[in-house]
Amino acid sequence: MKLHGYFRSSAAWRVRIALNLKGLTAGQAFHHLRHGGQRAPEFLRLNPQGLVPALETDSGAVLTQSLAICEWLEEGWPAPPLLPPGHDARAAVRAFALAIACDIHPVQNLKVLSRLRGLGLPEEAVTAWARDTIAEGLAACEALLAGQPGPFCFGEAPGLADLCLVPQLGNARRFGCDLSGLPQIGAAEAACAALPAFRDAAPERQADAE
Repeated sequence: MKLHGYFRSSAAWRVRIALNLKGLTAGQAFHHLRHGGQRAPEFLRLNPQGLVPALETDSGAVLTQSLAICEWLEEGWPAPPLLPPGHDARAAVRAFALAIACDIHPVQNLKVLSRLRGLGLPEEAVTAWARDTIAEGLAACEALLAGQPGPFCFGEAPGLADLCLVPQLGNARRFGCDLSGLPQIGAAEAACAALPAFRDAAPERQADAE
């Protein structure tokens, strides 16, 4: 397998964590998003959206969208699981992951912020947009975790929710979000930080880190 990504991409970060949790190794191909590497013709042939991550599988298929890749990994390598047993519990984990991947992350990613700058917004307004979007979304995520026993988002083992949460918290800190009022989220992040699967996936540990 080969994972196409960028060290700071939170979507690629999710997949790195998932691969590590599954004990899988993938080759790495790096595309510098701030230099437009995702728009290079050879990459667009792999992913016409011009987004990372993309995963080339051993069979030659090309998978896109981080959560689709994580679900593919879950189906192919079910142990250890990224999703809990039980119909309702699995839906709750997917809802939390999608709240981050679909509602928080897309409206504060590089493409959207670049368009805001292109509309003439000053940098402080662009940063405030990202910070407010993240803060509102994480407050809702904290509420979604109410009553969960921990130490991870949904129980005693890390899973799909955690591998979405940790990269989003990295983004939150980059934009200066106050995370002090999120005790459940903070506890889950601390539990994840103790695991090599999460530590080794961190942006600063990637070969293309700057």
